[in-house]
Amino acid sequence: MPNEIPAAPVDVELRVSNSRFITHLAPVADVVSARAFIASIRAKMPDANHHVYAYVIGHGGTTTLGMSDDGEPSGTAGRPVLAVLKGSGLGDVVVVVTRYFGGTLLGTGGLVHAYGDSVKAVLSEVVRIEKIARTKLLLSMTYPLYEGIKRVLAGYDSQIIEELFGTDVTLTVVVRVDDAPKISAVLVEHSAGTIEILHDDNN
Repeated sequence: MPNEIPAAPVDVELRVSNSRFITHLAPVADVVSARAFIASIRAKMPDANHHVYAYVIGHGGTTTLGMSDDGEPSGTAGRPVLAVLKGSGLGDVVVVVTRYFGGTLLGTGGLVHAYGDSVKAVLSEVVRIEKIARTKLLLSMTYPLYEGIKRVLAGYDSQIIEELFGTDVTLTVVVRVDDAPKISAVLVEHSAGTIEILHDDNN
């Protein structure tokens, strides 16, 4: 089964006994990004009663989990949100369920259902994509090779994230891990062995 992540952010609103439950879901690469997203929702809706959240970073046995009831009774909010999120099979994902209290107490069971149903609702709208392992290539070349190398890279699932123009041209390129050996071989052939290629796996 492929490691799936959300393709894009999604938000859904449910009303339960006059309370509004607004759920925001987003793809995130790490815990820092998850916390930044949670903070952005708090800032966006500062007058809400609760911002309950959960996140799952990674897949399988290498996941980092986090959750918060944010003032709701212990176990009635963060736990069901995280349980539904984990059950979805998605990784690298954060959910924030924002509640505006409507004046009617839901009780422990009502809260568990409301928060769980909110996450189920937003998950039903999520477009899933496969998480593809990527790596960086650092390419150093002479100026005459620059345009040709860019044309070669355009034929692959690659993204140039930095270009430096000094004595030579240095490109930082993100490519699929599975494509890296083939791309390296093609670039060496294209440059008649003059290009310098460094693999940077610390990304």
